[in-house]
Amino acid sequence: MAATRSLMLPLGTPCPDFALPDPSGKIVRRDDFQGAPALLVMFLCNHCPYVKHIRHHLAEFCRNYQKRGVAIVGINSNDPQRYPEDSPERMAEEIKLVGYPFPYLFDESQEVAKAFRAACTPDFFLFDQDRKLVYRGQYDDSRPGNGIPVTGHDLARAIDALLEGRPIPQDQKPSLGCSIKWKPGNEPDYL
Repeated sequence: MAATRSLMLPLGTPCPDFALPDPSGKIVRRDDFQGAPALLVMFLCNHCPYVKHIRHHLAEFCRNYQKRGVAIVGINSNDPQRYPEDSPERMAEEIKLVGYPFPYLFDESQEVAKAFRAACTPDFFLFDQDRKLVYRGQYDDSRPGNGIPVTGHDLARAIDALLEGRPIPQDQKPSLGCSIKWKPGNEPDYL
């Protein structure tokens, strides 16, 4: 299983704007979360073994942080023509199967993934109240088959620090996962 690393967008980068539909067609915008002390944007998909490895833990993790006021969205930017299991219809099934408590949005044009310089699934971006990037990287050290338990430690450490007004840890490791499945001819120039 070939793995792609996240590109580690520079800290302090402003959160790119987005307005994307969930599988029912409801549009969710970045600015819908203006009052939240933090915004977590996650690039996910349905078929990636790295996402499947953490998805049930991630759903519970997100429920817990939403109770603390963190705004959370998942975004699927994969090409559903070549990867039908990542279609909006299958995303709706995934939401129910896994119990995702956050909006799971479809980036059909792949422009939002490009704006975030997203490279893999999963890929995590945490923004502070001013919507400046304070964390990007891995969920934790667990990977399919490596025997390390899924904890969400790296991401939790950053969110906790942000919510508690402490400095965000600077030792951030890139996420590792499946590459975003770009539409033919739509591959970004940053890869």
